[in-house]
Amino acid sequence: MKQLIAACALALPFLAGQVFAQGSAPAAAPAAPAAAPAAKNSQQEKMKQCNMDAAGKKGDERKAFMKGCLSDKPAAAAKPMTQQEKMAACSKANKGKKGDAYKNAQKECLSKS
Repeated sequence: MKQLIAACALALPFLAGQVFAQGSAPAAAPAAPAAAPAAKNSQQEKMKQCNMDAAGKKGDERKAFMKGCLSDKPAAAAKPMTQQEKMAACSKANKGKKGDAYKNAQKECLSKS
């Protein structure tokens, strides 16, 4: 019984300090948490949209895409295409062409970028 009384006596100043700290909070403090859910919802929507846009991407490519998508930077400014990526894109666009038609189409495609 004495131990219980001693524990209550030690805890009383701590609890009184907590009650006092909560009672003296500024009036503007409750307004701040109300804004947080709206921001959280917009971030959740942004994450949802980025996940849908990243479908089919894997590994480092997905990480880089998600980083760019979730930041405020535009996606085009993220990283310019390398020469190898340009060649692959042009090759895919000119698939089915043969000989000089393919060469000319590739030359035109690569010179645009």
